Amino acid sequence: MKRLFQAPSIDWPYKYQTKKNKVSHPLLKAFYDPAMVNGNTPIGDIEFVAMDFETTGLDSEKDDIITIGIVPFTLNRIYLNRARHWTVRPRQKLDEQSVVIHGITHSDIIDAPDLSEIMEEVLSELSGKIMVVHYQKIEREFLDKALKSRIGEGIEFPVVDTMEIESMIQKKSTDGFWNKLRGKKPESVRLGQSRLRYGLPAYTPHHALTDAIATAELLQAQIAHHYSQQLSIRTLWR
Repeated sequence: MKRLFQAPSIDWPYKYQTKKNKVSHPLLKAFYDPAMVNGNTPIGDIEFVAMDFETTGLDSEKDDIITIGIVPFTLNRIYLNRARHWTVRPRQKLDEQSVVIHGITHSDIIDAPDLSEIMEEVLSELSGKIMVVHYQKIEREFLDKALKSRIGEGIEFPVVDTMEIESMIQKKSTDGFWNKLRGKKPESVRLGQSRLRYGLPAYTPHHALTDAIATAELLQAQIAHHYSQQLSIRTLWR
């Protein structure tokens, strides 16, 4: 089956084998140890992990992670009993603008651990899994930078990006001469607005665990409405 995105699909099983032999830190060796699923695996056979971060800002070079939310799920079920949420102490000061967005204050993080103290626990939950996120730039760049600053090595992992999928769906629905003639334009692909189009409930945004659950539900809806569970994972992962 043809891939859905323009960029070539990455051979993640091979990349994991290569990374395992190249990294030196024990946490990363353990992270890359489980074999990644074959790219031809149907998405309906995969257990994903939806992940979301709240951060001190949007620049991974100077900002830091403050909360992490993850929840395992398949296209048929979300495992809320296995969901995890961590609050961590950033190495940068919180600014007032970020506090207004996510509601996490100085008192919430004063006794929180540094990310390095829970990294083994976090990575063990993600090891061997395909992450599902809404806007991959945040989770990929922030986790990579956070690890580089703490253990001197970064991290790579496959993601399925629900924002990218929704952008593609919107583009397809507005392409064509008649749509252009009628002035039909793509709708918002923000998480909350995307969910509304599938009849999913509105959740309070900017809570890492709630947003992770919302992302998992969104992927389930996107596949149910537009694709097949027999779709190969290589057509979606990035």
